[in-house]
Amino acid sequence: MAFDIDMIKAVYDQYPDRIAAARKAVGKPLTLSEKILYTHLWDGAATEAFERGKSYVDFAPDRVAMQDATAQMALLQFMQAGKKKVAVPSTAHADHLIQAKLGADRDLQESLNKNNEVFNFLSSVCNKYGIGFWKPGAGIIHQVVLENYAFPGGLMIGTDSHTVNAGGLGMVAVGVGGADAVDVMAGMPWELKFPKLIGVKLTGKLNGWTASKDIILKVAGILTVKGGTGAIVEYFGEGAKSLSGTGKGTICNMGAEIGATTSTFGYDESMRRYLKATGRADVVELADGVAEHLTGDPEVYAEPEKYFDQVIEINLDELQPHINGPFTPDLATPIGDMKEAAKKGDWPTKIEWGLIGSCTNSSYEDLTRAASIAKQAVDKNLKTKSEFGINPGSEQVRFTAERDGLLKVFEDLDATIFTNACGPCIGQWDRAGADKEEKNTIIHSFNRNFSKRADGNPNTHAFVTSPEMVAAMAIAGTLDFNPLTDTLKNENGEEVKLDPPTGLELPPQGFDVEDNGYQEPAKDGSGIEIVVKPDSDRLQLLTPFEGWNGKNITGAKLLIKAHGKCTTDHISMAGPWLRYRGHLDNISNNMLIGAVNAFNKATNEVKNQLTGETGEVPATARAYKAAGIPTVVVGDHNYGEGSSREHAAMEPRHLGVIAVVVKSFARIHETNLKKQGMLGLTFDKESDYDLVKEDDTFNFIDLDQFAPDKQLTLEIEHADGSKDTVKLNHTYNAQQIKWFEAGSALNLIRKKANA
Repeated sequence: MAFDIDMIKAVYDQYPDRIAAARKAVGKPLTLSEKILYTHLWDGAATEAFERGKSYVDFAPDRVAMQDATAQMALLQFMQAGKKKVAVPSTAHADHLIQAKLGADRDLQESLNKNNEVFNFLSSVCNKYGIGFWKPGAGIIHQVVLENYAFPGGLMIGTDSHTVNAGGLGMVAVGVGGADAVDVMAGMPWELKFPKLIGVKLTGKLNGWTASKDIILKVAGILTVKGGTGAIVEYFGEGAKSLSGTGKGTICNMGAEIGATTSTFGYDESMRRYLKATGRADVVELADGVAEHLTGDPEVYAEPEKYFDQVIEINLDELQPHINGPFTPDLATPIGDMKEAAKKGDWPTKIEWGLIGSCTNSSYEDLTRAASIAKQAVDKNLKTKSEFGINPGSEQVRFTAERDGLLKVFEDLDATIFTNACGPCIGQWDRAGADKEEKNTIIHSFNRNFSKRADGNPNTHAFVTSPEMVAAMAIAGTLDFNPLTDTLKNENGEEVKLDPPTGLELPPQGFDVEDNGYQEPAKDGSGIEIVVKPDSDRLQLLTPFEGWNGKNITGAKLLIKAHGKCTTDHISMAGPWLRYRGHLDNISNNMLIGAVNAFNKATNEVKNQLTGETGEVPATARAYKAAGIPTVVVGDHNYGEGSSREHAAMEPRHLGVIAVVVKSFARIHETNLKKQGMLGLTFDKESDYDLVKEDDTFNFIDLDQFAPDKQLTLEIEHADGSKDTVKLNHTYNAQQIKWFEAGSALNLIRKKANA
């Protein structure tokens, strides 16, 4: 039986009446995305139509999921909320703190040795507050959620941007910061600006070397890393129905890379198959009872231009395999064009590593398709020219794959089987030689390929593709190899060609596992003590941020003017820094150390206006804070792109940054700044970014009149005494302004709990 089946039944019971109310309020047929959103309104049945991209709406999510790196800060905040138990089903998953180096068994044991304090903390907090805990080695959060918790028509949030993976089973699943998760776990509404809608019509059927991954790689090339911002991407058409459940998950997963709020598919036969195969026939029975409501209305899909804000059509019969990158996941290159693109871009063509796994592509189907290529290599007497690594998505996938001989196929090709965890995808990779920072190329089935992301080397050119293409390219060892047309010379000197991959959507003998790694929480956690040592360098109890005094903020100094792409990896790096995700002061020592200073094009080197000297960004921020001087960060387009990690907002808040002023924000990061009581503002004229100089002081002229839909005025005072006055835009509503006034959203929750 499925987890939380009573909750799922309750959701479906209210579907017919709430859909009817929504259809009446909107006055037209509904997309699937609208159905899910309108059935999950905090205030119950819809009485009005919300304006896409404008209306702030309160929702009631069905569940919350957290991964270990973000769960630490989320749960530290929840501990301040004054609640005895979470209000909705919630889980935490230990998957980010396991480093890939030698292989599964040794790496897992090493992680347990190093991170025991954190794992014990997470386990005890989960036990106390009624949260399910998936122990180290159980698997990657999003694969585990897909196997156990995702259900068609549900609404969930998670403290990881790739929570959107659950859209593969027809959910609206949204990545958020920990403060949003705290709201929901504390029994409060979750606020979201009602998303715009992008429809992707899929026709035809995948064939040959083309995989589900290629659909989202193609979409990323069309929409770019910010083209989906503020929108839900809804896939439909006969091509969508032909995809497997986990294939749909792959597509939804990488929707985070186009900035989309989430992505989703309508309930269909492939979802039924996957739910039944993962022991959830009871969910299928319930879903079938409301099946008409778990997909978009027929009129919507017949004339999508009338109902979506943007429509994209992709013919799967004609889609080519893609390889995206380097350094950004939206640089899309069809395999047939890669040889020329590599030459033009001066990309290293020798592939050092091929890596399969991550929350994007680590399902049983993914492993079978990649294994079919690996098996051919063994049979045709080929060896890999690149090093080769595999991260299974969950213990259930790993156990089943081992039982069915898939892992042996990879091992026969000298692949290293890493732990069921994120590993290299989020920088948890102890890669030999990475510290030399040599120019090189790797290829992987992950979702992100930002500079330094996988191994910390800024000169590693990382390319994103499907698992089967990773296998083929690792065998060839070169980026200019096209498995659709090219041959390889085997150990006997013979020219051989790889056949297209084959795979199994689901294991013929069913899934199996001896220990899935799940810890059920105590029914009564009141007697459980949570220990955080005062001298710990891994965990630190939080101190509430101070509220605003209601006056204009003046005399603020420029901390850094960031040039170009500034993702959450630039603002708060992962990799080795993951160890401090539960200690705000310690992890603040990585604040903005990856951001490029617009004035010297260097990283982690800014001017301290108090001394006139240059220094590291965190140290400079601490100097201003010690002197009682607030600071401002200025940035470029899509600032905060990437992960949901709220540390990228909490660290600047902790070190005295009061405002982040940019050309445009990524959705999650803008929300995280608001939640932590900061000013997230955008230039009314993008060219005003160019007015900011290295020695500038900032004065907010009319912050004392802060109000919704009202611009703010910023005076920029230059070192030579001249001044510029610019207008700044914001998206704060009345409630969000209260967060700023209180010092953070959490301060308001705690105040209400203590009232």
